[in-house]
Amino acid sequence: MKILDTIRDEKLSMSFEVFPPKTDAAFEEVLQATEAIAALKPSFISVTYGAGGKGGKYTMEIARRLQNADGVETLAHLTCVGAKREDVQAYLQAMKDAGIRNIMALRGDLPEGMNPEDMKNSPYPHASDLIREIRATGDFCIGAACYPEVHPESTVQAEDLRRLKEKVEAGADFLTTQMFFDNNLLYNFLYKLREKGVTVPVVPGIMPITGANQVKRALKLSGSFMPRRFTSLVDKFGSSPEAMKRAGIIYACDQIIDLFANGIRHVHVYTMNKPDVAEAIQNHLSGMLGRAF
Repeated sequence: MKILDTIRDEKLSMSFEVFPPKTDAAFEEVLQATEAIAALKPSFISVTYGAGGKGGKYTMEIARRLQNADGVETLAHLTCVGAKREDVQAYLQAMKDAGIRNIMALRGDLPEGMNPEDMKNSPYPHASDLIREIRATGDFCIGAACYPEVHPESTVQAEDLRRLKEKVEAGADFLTTQMFFDNNLLYNFLYKLREKGVTVPVVPGIMPITGANQVKRALKLSGSFMPRRFTSLVDKFGSSPEAMKRAGIIYACDQIIDLFANGIRHVHVYTMNKPDVAEAIQNHLSGMLGRAF
C-alpha cells in the first residue's frame, strides 16, 4: 500500500516515527519499543536512518519486522550524505525484497567537520538528486522533508521553497514537516508553498516535548520558534519529570486538535521511541474527538 493514499484520505489519521538503535546491543530494546508502538495500529510508522547515515541496516530490519510481522505499513528513511550509488541501489533492492514501497528521501545531517560545500562532489549533492534516482529505480511512494521555519542552513525562506519545488519536480509525492510549536507558522508556510505552485500533500510533524532537556535539542535540530505559551509551560513544569511529561502530551494534543480543526487530515508524531507517550496522545485525541485512531 502506498502511504500517499492514506494521506489523501478524508478520514482523520495519525502516524508515528521511531528511530533505530546505534549499536547491536541496543537492538532488542529498541525493537520492543517500536513493536509496542506498532501495537497501537497507527496508519503507518516511519523509521529513521540513524545519525550520520550509520543506521541503514537497523532501519531496514526494524522496518521489515514492523511491516511483515506486525502488519503496519512502513516508511523507511534513506539519507544520501556520504552515500555511494551502489549502496543506494542495494538499499532500494532490499526494500523491494522486504515488500516496503514507501521511502522518505533525505539529504541527512552532515557529519561533524563537513559543510554543505563538501556535498558538491557527492553523487547526490541534494535530496532532490536522491529522489530522482529513487523515482527512476522503482514504483516507490516518496516522501521528502520540509521546514515550516527557515532551514538552519538557509538564509531566507525563498531558498527553502525553491529547493522544495525541486524535490517535488524530481518525484516527491508528499512532504513531511520538521517539528514546530506554533501552528500559525505552518499555516503561513502552506500559503507560501501553494503560491509557488507546490500542491503535493504536506504532513505536519509534531514533537511532544516531555522533558525540559528536549527543548535545547529541539532548538539545535531545527532552530524552532518557541512561543511564549510553550516556554511558560516548560518554566512551570520542567523541574518535575512527570508533570512535564503530562504537560508536553497535552500541548502536542492541542496542536493536533487545532490542525484537524483547520482542515489538516493527517498528522505525524515524533515518538522518540516512547510507546507510553504515543499511546497517551492517541487516547487523548480519541477521547476528545469521540473516535478511535
